[in-house]
Amino acid sequence: MAVLFSRIKGMLFLLFLPCFCSGQPTPPLLRFAIFLDPSNMVYLRWDHDEQEVMLFELQVHTNGWVAFGFSPHGELPGSDIVIGGVFPNGSIYFSVS
Repeated sequence: MAVLFSRIKGMLFLLFLPCFCSGQPTPPLLRFAIFLDPSNMVYLRWDHDEQEVMLFELQVHTNGWVAFGFSPHGELPGSDIVIGGVFPNGSIYFSVS
């Protein structure tokens, strides 16, 4: 199980980084989507291929940062979390924990 989540962490780094950069390429076709909150401020799109590699896109109305997590049991302990955002000077940061 730990190997699976380690692979997800590496994949998320590659997928989330373009979301914070300007000049984005055309987004891929993702078949599944849902708003994660009643205010429609957090929008998640995802899909998978034949090898079960998952692709995620998270669109969030925010004032500077966002976090997204994966858990094998639906709880914070043991989860993998991705945090990213934009500093006031415009530079971006990205962290996987």
